[in-house]
Amino acid sequence: MPELPDVALYVEHLSRRLAGQTLERVRVASPFLVRTVAPPLSSAEGRNVRGVRRLGKRVVLELDGGPFLAVHLMIAGRFHWKDAPRAPVPRKVGLAAFDVPGATLLLTEASPKKRAALHVVADEASLAALSRGGVEPLEADAAAFAAALRSESHTVKRALTDPRLFSGIGNAYSDEILHAARMSPFALTRSLDDAEVARLFAATRATLSSWVERLRAEAGDRFPEKVTAFRPGFAVHGRFGKPCPACGDPVQRLVYADNEANYCATCQTGGRLLADRALSRLLKADWPRTLEELEEAKAARREP
Repeated sequence: MPELPDVALYVEHLSRRLAGQTLERVRVASPFLVRTVAPPLSSAEGRNVRGVRRLGKRVVLELDGGPFLAVHLMIAGRFHWKDAPRAPVPRKVGLAAFDVPGATLLLTEASPKKRAALHVVADEASLAALSRGGVEPLEADAAAFAAALRSESHTVKRALTDPRLFSGIGNAYSDEILHAARMSPFALTRSLDDAEVARLFAATRATLSSWVERLRAEAGDRFPEKVTAFRPGFAVHGRFGKPCPACGDPVQRLVYADNEANYCATCQTGGRLLADRALSRLLKADWPRTLEELEEAKAARREP
């Protein structure tokens, strides 16, 4: 799922290309995309694009005199820019096309579940109702960050990815933030002392801002086409079994529900391996508690 750095980059590039342009037509190819009825999508056609902004993980097109078009890309939604008028919508993955003079913005989703969504809302109040209410991690000060973090009792992994607490952070960047903070993903928010909260705050700002700059430099003037949750420069996310860039020990992964946590046991949990409750109950005493026990178990399985 595109998260804050990726969505911020989309907003920057779309602002350059769309601001001041007339949205001539919106061609919808998927009946699952538009999630609102009033105002109708046709009310956006023929209006000038005043600007593009981010709302959490949504990309919002603001049109003169209304309405607002708020696109949530979910997991597999992506934007593509074509310097050609009325470019065709791809058959299998195409959701919609936004036509402007001489160019086309395509919206695709490489998933059969079709979770991406377009909300057409009339005004600022209706747009604000789409917000989940989380603080902006690159705008909040240390006090606001700490208040949001401690407002509910969660693991830090869950807190960072809760849009009611923090805006725009998902599974990938929460892994990177927690690795930078040298903190277990399962540490409890209300058990953190002030120094730990300060360390997490600094890691959050540094990780997100550095990736915004990195993605900006990688894209240059080209429209960002390689938006992914698995980047070669990540420290732990998507790097299960590969060496941690800080200590060299293998990155670990814990899968639970529809999510996962990637972490370095040496850097983040004092060498202790994390296990979900079901797996711990199943394996009981056989569950390896440390990297050393894990390597011993692997070696034992390899023996004839």
